[in-house]
Amino acid sequence: MSDTRYQVDVSVATRFLPEQSQPDENRFAFAYTVTIQNNGELPAKLLSRHWVITDGDGHVQEVRGAGVVGQQPLIAPGASHTYTSGTVMATQVGSMQGSYQMVADDGKRFDAIIAPFRLAVPGSLH
Repeated sequence: MSDTRYQVDVSVATRFLPEQSQPDENRFAFAYTVTIQNNGELPAKLLSRHWVITDGDGHVQEVRGAGVVGQQPLIAPGASHTYTSGTVMATQVGSMQGSYQMVADDGKRFDAIIAPFRLAVPGSLH
């Protein structure tokens, strides 16, 4: 059962960064822009993040840390927070997923789930 007071939705847009990639050295750089939308009834602060990054060979890297790009935004109901970050993989295709650990104004902690999304060099998927 989901509590409508604590409803934070996450959407992601990705892009390949050819200028930061070195394909001959198996280095593929990607940027991702995340929008965190507070659809709940209470302001919620983003405390930390947990990412699971899987490359095309199945290698998994987990990343945990405080906030996002050095910030711990407080997001009002109906408002959103957008930021851009990046990652480097050894393969042309991979995926990311994870969660943000949030705390609502009433002190309740909850996770905002980041659904899996794909990172791919244009033309690498047929």
